[in-house]
Amino acid sequence: MNQNIKAHLAIIGANTIYGLNIVIAKGIMPDYLAPRAMIFLRIAGTTLLFWLLHLFIPWRKVAARDLLKIAVCSLFGIAINQILFFEGLSRSAPISASLIVTTSPIVILIFSYLLLKERITGSKVVGILLGAAGALTVILSAGLGDLRGNTLLGNVMVFANSVSWGLYLVLVRPLMEKYDSQTLMKWVFLFGLIITSPLTLGVTVSTSFVRIPWHIWLAILFVVFITSAVAYWLINYSLKTLSPNINGIYIYLQPLVASLTAVVFGKDTLTVVDFLAAALIASGVYLVTWRPKLRNQPKPVA
Repeated sequence: MNQNIKAHLAIIGANTIYGLNIVIAKGIMPDYLAPRAMIFLRIAGTTLLFWLLHLFIPWRKVAARDLLKIAVCSLFGIAINQILFFEGLSRSAPISASLIVTTSPIVILIFSYLLLKERITGSKVVGILLGAAGALTVILSAGLGDLRGNTLLGNVMVFANSVSWGLYLVLVRPLMEKYDSQTLMKWVFLFGLIITSPLTLGVTVSTSFVRIPWHIWLAILFVVFITSAVAYWLINYSLKTLSPNINGIYIYLQPLVASLTAVVFGKDTLTVVDFLAAALIASGVYLVTWRPKLRNQPKPVA
């Protein structure tokens, strides 16, 4: 199969998993697990998995000078990203969270401009404004009367998570050109475990695991191993071939999967605000990723 097609299929698979994760993780927190306990289990479980695989799969040695770069990627892609996502999701609604997450393509564009010096056109600026308007529509739909409300705080945290994830995709791209996905994930999650443990280990130890029913354990296993190990590996695999901006476009699958799953299982309902926010964000991402056709292109020589 063509490598480009494999990369696109990897992104589709990863964002489908992330869309399911929004609904599945919401069913775990906070009734059965505190967000920080979920974070510890997810990062620790994935770290253990990758380091165990190290015993059976050949790995490329990482240069000492790249370890600091990997640690920075881990800070934004694992530590900040995970804490803000799970803490925010526990306070937000699945559909709202999935819509806010779709601002990542716009965030990626901004960081690509700042860090990679990619050009931003007028249509992209309009797209950024529309996307920001869509995110604010969802965030402020929690109500302007109480800015300290849990739902509003959760929406803001999910948006900040989206910013952190966008920065991670831009920062990790150069490393993916040097190392395979397995090697990079092994170190990224190890650094993430080191950074987050002081904030998550205490909550995890005090959790009463015996009261968790078996079907919730299945959901926890999905979040720990499928959402982390498999989805992260797929994302990093795709970055070896495709740019962060192309990767970001597929984030649009997340609200589709999450919304359909949440509605089917009766965990959420679609509102006019959700449709308006989705339309604004969709318009913004379209303008950000739109490429005008070049005129007067030379005809190929027969």
